[in-house]
Amino acid sequence: MRCPRSALLPAALLALLALSALWHHRSSGPSTAPASAAAFRWRPAPPTPRHPLQPPYPRPYRFLLNEPHKCRGRAPFLVLLVASQPSDAEGRAAIRRTWGSERAVPGVPVVRLFLTGVHPVFGAALGRLLAEESGRHRDVLQQDFLDTYHNLTLKTLMGLQWVSRHCRAARYVLKADTDVFLNVAFLVRRILRPRRPPRRRFALGYVYRGTGPLRDPRYKWFVPPQVYPRPTYPPYCAGPAYVLSGDVAVAAFGAAQRLPLLNMEDAFVGLCLQALGVAVTDGPPGAFNVVRLPYERCRFGRALSQHHHLSLGLVSVWAGGTSMGWGSHLWGGGHLYGAGCNSMAWGHLCGAGDTP
Repeated sequence: MRCPRSALLPAALLALLALSALWHHRSSGPSTAPASAAAFRWRPAPPTPRHPLQPPYPRPYRFLLNEPHKCRGRAPFLVLLVASQPSDAEGRAAIRRTWGSERAVPGVPVVRLFLTGVHPVFGAALGRLLAEESGRHRDVLQQDFLDTYHNLTLKTLMGLQWVSRHCRAARYVLKADTDVFLNVAFLVRRILRPRRPPRRRFALGYVYRGTGPLRDPRYKWFVPPQVYPRPTYPPYCAGPAYVLSGDVAVAAFGAAQRLPLLNMEDAFVGLCLQALGVAVTDGPPGAFNVVRLPYERCRFGRALSQHHHLSLGLVSVWAGGTSMGWGSHLWGGGHLYGAGCNSMAWGHLCGAGDTP
């Protein structure tokens, strides 16, 4: 029985393909040339997944509000970088009226800037209000990261980035939170001393030593091993208020580009200082207070910072201080601590012959 031609076609095609493959194999023969190096390139390991508590960095966050000309034509003695929430217009107003005034120390150039991100819910509406506020006061910086507690590190890095780009001649940089009362004039007149050569490689604050990350996720200071595997942090200045010399502020921003980011802002700055080989300096006893203390005239008059004082508290403390002899009207000269107050020992920060 003969098969129809249509049935023979598939078999013929398969035979032709087999012959073609055999001919190609025999004509090429075994290869004696060395394999290309590109054939043996190792593929890079896939990136380690980023923990949700570790903000992406370095990353080109955009400035939504900026003041690039604030230091043009002058070299500030002190730059105040104040971490602020977008919604806290009241707190910013209180600071402008009190310790954050750029005229708080007559004859000494001070620059004030508030650091904000984008509100997670009301970003657009608050962004418009911030733009209006910035237009009036020219003192708000904002980048396009979410303004959350675990992004506080990004706020500080934004401030250090601004100093690095626009104000490298600043002698000192003070980073503070909005719920802090700062005695800026005391800091300038008695510690930093404008008539003396500026300190270099200098970091001053309330220093934590031998502390480590909290591993319990119930704490807001929780830091998992994926973010920071070591058991202890290097010495670092507490986040409510600390001072960096201008050179350290610029160098710390550079160091941050090479280190894994930590969601604990003050500890991360400590890691940057460790990478730079910069030691932190303890403030004298009672100078930097990290817990809330009730207002007392002499204590506040000889301290650099008091924590947990919100806007109304700032205004009342400031009013009480000025009325008792150590507030804003005093700093051109006078009783630094107020009448009847004793001075405190600052020997490890004062030069030879300097007395408070």
